[in-house]
Amino acid sequence: MRFPAETEEQVILDTLDRLNQDPLVHGILVQLPLPAHMNEQRVVARVAFEKDVDGFHERNVGALSIGTNRMVPCTPLGVMELLRYEQIDLAGMHAVVIGRSNIVGKPMANLLLQANATVTICHSRTKNMRDWTRQADLLVAAVGIPRFVTADDVKKGAVVIDVGINRVDGKICGDVDFSSVESVASKITPVPKGVGPMTIAMLLSNTVRAAQMQQQG
Repeated sequence: MRFPAETEEQVILDTLDRLNQDPLVHGILVQLPLPAHMNEQRVVARVAFEKDVDGFHERNVGALSIGTNRMVPCTPLGVMELLRYEQIDLAGMHAVVIGRSNIVGKPMANLLLQANATVTICHSRTKNMRDWTRQADLLVAAVGIPRFVTADDVKKGAVVIDVGINRVDGKICGDVDFSSVESVASKITPVPKGVGPMTIAMLLSNTVRAAQMQQQG
């Protein structure tokens, strides 16, 4: 459903109320960011938690924080599926997450903790960040700065997951300088065609799960 940027917030809230009540709708997400005149937190909270396939509702965030996962944000869930597919045993690994957003950084840290990794979160106020990233057995970059992570930031043999999507000179690149880090890392995800497709796949998975849970009551 597409709305003009100048649409009043109440129109969006009313639309969400209608979709929440519609038994034929099993999954809802609000495309972010919203126009400046809308309260993003209020709009996201209006989505019924059982239909919140983005995993952003505070009830789903709370469930994730205590390990009783319901709807988990799609990008970190996709990262975990990649790691599972590659048979990477996270137990005891030192995982460093660069970024503390509610969409990726925080839920990523929670999922890694659930997998028994030791987790460090770095962010814009972290001092001497390289001292932390060079200790990482698993490095997840979700900072939103093109090619922020270079080979000098990475321990030899580390697994590097690049969550970033940036546009530079009309081309898409990640938060990791792939060409330099590739020679240091044991495994690394490309941008594009890395975490992005997994995010879409997990959105579909969450939608199916939401539908199943709603059918079960």
